[in-house]
Amino acid sequence: MRKALVAANWKMYGSCEFVREYIEKLQFLVGGRDVEIALFPPFVYLAEVAGLIEGKFALGAQNLSQEVEGAFTGEVSAQMLVDVGCTHVLVGHSERRSLYGETNQLVASKFVAARQAGLKAVLCVGESLEQREAGKTLKVVEEQLQAVIEVAGLTDVAQGVIAYEPVWAIGTGRTASPEQAQDVHKAIREMLGAQGEETRILYGGSVKSDNASALFTQPDIDGGLVGGAALNVEEFAAICESAQAK
Repeated sequence: MRKALVAANWKMYGSCEFVREYIEKLQFLVGGRDVEIALFPPFVYLAEVAGLIEGKFALGAQNLSQEVEGAFTGEVSAQMLVDVGCTHVLVGHSERRSLYGETNQLVASKFVAARQAGLKAVLCVGESLEQREAGKTLKVVEEQLQAVIEVAGLTDVAQGVIAYEPVWAIGTGRTASPEQAQDVHKAIREMLGAQGEETRILYGGSVKSDNASALFTQPDIDGGLVGGAALNVEEFAAICESAQAK
């Protein structure tokens, strides 16, 4: 049985006050729910969040370096993330790919670095609107997935978490229909073969409380990677309420 996972990606938002108030409210709102919840704050708040959640939620970083250590000003290694209490890390988020030019090969090397440090990598894949309209969705997703499999191996990829995030639905208010999302999730699981049966595959594309239930009840959607809606703790808690074990 795949346990649902709902992840809050705060992106470059937050403050010390926001962190404290958010976690206090979240603990009250979602106590006892049968769903795994992961928080992905900016780097500077990781240690504070780790101290406040006390193991009740998983802690993840939004990015990492593929390097272990060295003269790489501004970078943060997988080992450093583990040291401050992280168990998860996003790899290949669409904003990292589109805004910072991260290639499939760089994403693959970051995935390997995360796994070698013992982190659960959340591998993000997805297509642009142009690619979807050209009928290239599955081709693009398979290329992104295969690039990591070739370097890390199928077993490691299948043991991680995959987040399908149609780029055209991120921050636009547009959402893939439950049926569209399910089709891609099912295809991803098939790409992983038998090992993919236990892989958790999340949907990440303008997930909100009013569409979460319809998305999460699809057979191959195991939760969500939530962006903008996750900044409102009541909204995020309502999304978590919609998730369930499969």
